[in-house]
Formats: sequence, structure tokens, C-alpha cells
Amino acid sequence: MTRLLYITIDGLRPDALEAAHLPTLLTLMQEGASTLCARSVFPSITLPCHMSIFHSLPPERHNVLTNTYTPMARPVPGLFEVLKHSGRRSGMFYSWEPLRDVARPLSLAVSKLIAYDHNPEVSDVRVVEAAMPYIKSGELDFTFLYLGSVDEVGHLEGWMSPAYLRQVEHVDTLLGRVLEALPLDTLLLLMSDHGGHLRMHGSEHPEDMTVPFIAWGSGIARGLQIAEQVSLLELAPTAAALLGVVPEPAWEGRVLRLG
Repeated sequence: MTRLLYITIDGLRPDALEAAHLPTLLTLMQEGASTLCARSVFPSITLPCHMSIFHSLPPERHNVLTNTYTPMARPVPGLFEVLKHSGRRSGMFYSWEPLRDVARPLSLAVSKLIAYDHNPEVSDVRVVEAAMPYIKSGELDFTFLYLGSVDEVGHLEGWMSPAYLRQVEHVDTLLGRVLEALPLDTLLLLMSDHGGHLRMHGSEHPEDMTVPFIAWGSGIARGLQIAEQVSLLELAPTAAALLGVVPEPAWEGRVLRLG
């Protein structure tokens, strides 16, 4: 059975892939399908973006407009709930506690919060180490891995600053460890929730709204530059389809053609 690992690198701008030394990300792009022109949602901040990623709805529909969770007036099942209903086991490993609300209670088999301690050198390492036994064993059908340190350094030192690019390189090294541990039947999707400019994000500036998207694994076309427009809303339906699950009809995103 196919398994899927989805990774968010919070705050990753696509132009960082050209400015830094990132052998793992470049390998994923060369061996998979990708675009450096995917679109975030407005407001381009972390919780609204992730609600859009996992519910395939824009913020004006899912009703999360800040980093404080607000329930939907008309609830739509998210990816975790759809997978649970289809008998799939999901898990999430993350360092920013508000992300707990992207999954409804009882939809996850595993949920591990490794609270961010404002040390970018170790925070993502701890999240990866918590996820690694589950990634290696293949016991989860869908795994969400959140890496937040790039965003943290962007706020501290500025997007595209030398410190920001060094942090992207640090995360790229962690991705190399994850890639080596993946079972053969695991597909990988990787995206950023938003970019950033100066020491901020949240606007409709292209620097905030443009993000990378990468798909890699068996059955994914090698070296494909995705021509169609990709947004955060495509993640949930594409992930469901790759796992052989029918997407929720109320979702607004499309299933991407990656083969």
C-alpha cells in the first residue's frame, strides 16, 4: 500500500532554492515534479495557510483569519478526517502548538508536539527525531512533518539574509536524513505555507505569496516542471488521490497531474 509523507517548511521562499546550497531539495526537484511558482493564501500567515492546506478551502470559507483558531460556521472535513473515514492511519509531528487545530479530535493515530524552544539549531532536529521511527517503520499511511525554524530565522534576521539561507541549508540536511529513511513505497510532498519579506509576512506581496511545491516518489514524473497553477488548496485533494482515497466533494482544490 502506498504511504505519503507531507512536509511543510514554514516560511521557505522559492528563490532560496537558487541562492543556497540545497542538494536534497534540488535532488527532489530533479527526480520529481515541482514548481517554484505555487501560491499561498491571504492572509499569508501560518494557521490560516495550514487550514487551507488541510481543508482545501480559502480563509474566507474556513474562517481562520489569524493565528487563533475559529471553528467553521459550516464545517468541511479536512484531510485527516477524510483519511480516517477511509481507514487510513495518520500522524503529525510539529513544533508550533496552534497547528493542533488542523486535525479534529480522534482523526489521528499519532500526534507529537515538540514545543519550539527558540533554538533553530535543534528545534527541527527534535521534530525529525520524533517522527523518524514512524517514518522508517511505515506504520502510518499519511505523515505530516512540520519544520518551523526557517520562518523563525526569517523573523529574527530577515528573509533571504545570510542567516536565513544558512537555516534553509540546515533544514536541507535534515531532509536528507528523512529521504534516506523513507520506505520504498512512500511518496513525498513538500510545500511551504508562505514566504516572507524583510522580517515579516502576511501580506499579498509576491515575496509572501509565492511558495515552492515538490512531489517525489514512485509514479511521479521525473524532472517535471508543473505548468498548471498550484496553490495550497491542491495539497489535500492531491494527497488523498495519491493514497487512493476520494477527495471530499466540498474541497475547492484540484488533484494535480504528477505522472
